[in-house]
Amino acid sequence: MRAAGFVFAFLLALPAAAQQRFEVLLDWFVNPDHAPLVVALEKGYFREAGLDVVLTAPGDPNDPPKLVAAGKAEIAVSYQPQLHIQAAQGLPLTRIGTLVATPLNCLMVLDASPIRSIADLKGKTVGFALAGTEDATMTAMLARHGLTMADVRMINVGFGLTPALASGRVDAVIGAYRNFELNQLDLIGKKGRAFYIEEEGVPPYDELILVAQRGRLGTLPLRPFVDAVERGAQYLVNHPDASWKLFVARYKELDDELNRRAWRDTLPRFALRPAALDRARYQRFAEFLRERGVTRTVPPLDEYAIELPWRR
Repeated sequence: MRAAGFVFAFLLALPAAAQQRFEVLLDWFVNPDHAPLVVALEKGYFREAGLDVVLTAPGDPNDPPKLVAAGKAEIAVSYQPQLHIQAAQGLPLTRIGTLVATPLNCLMVLDASPIRSIADLKGKTVGFALAGTEDATMTAMLARHGLTMADVRMINVGFGLTPALASGRVDAVIGAYRNFELNQLDLIGKKGRAFYIEEEGVPPYDELILVAQRGRLGTLPLRPFVDAVERGAQYLVNHPDASWKLFVARYKELDDELNRRAWRDTLPRFALRPAALDRARYQRFAEFLRERGVTRTVPPLDEYAIELPWRR
């Protein structure tokens, strides 16, 4: 018995299994879009996979993919449209998983607006935040209704999409997120209405994705990471209220009505199979961007998007 007790005490004294540090650079400040990551962290799924995961909000939201491409972090949360552009520019990034599996982007107007169809945008002013894929998005939506970019006036309103629309500075905004800006409007007493881009001529895509450096695919435990994200997403949809409590316990400053509504509206959009890759969907969107002059080339899909092999 004394020998058994000695062995037990010895085992207790051993250090815990080493955890590999894994830095995930977010696309923006922490918000409900990142719920599967936060739940996986709080439930210990990353730890059980042998990973010491750290979620880092960027100082500049343009930096995370570049830092991952340079080997400064393991994973970046990014966007499928941006990945196509970066791949065409030669940035060594590869999509390894999906967080939000539908577009969040929409064209938003006030509910009281006379704009009842995209065709009604003729002669109107549209605010936007970031140049790039928004031109391709607007061009496709307008073309479906017999209009061109010459039929609207585009104004860069920075990140003040909601104030610009609410104040009447613009007639519509593109680039608004249906899970956030619509709720922001409602909370200030200005009901909004969304035109969903995937219903107006824009191919559907994954909004939030996980990217890693192409040269590190064989050296990082990426599949265990994505599998832990899957466990987080499954727990999230099975236990949304308990998951919300985990989320705001870690990020107390987000316990407000806007984030509660965003949480509710984002829930059905999370990828329940984050590792799965729809190759045709990615190829279709790559061709969409090339046809509209956003990119000049379409690199081979395997260079920038893969489905990780299963590992025991």
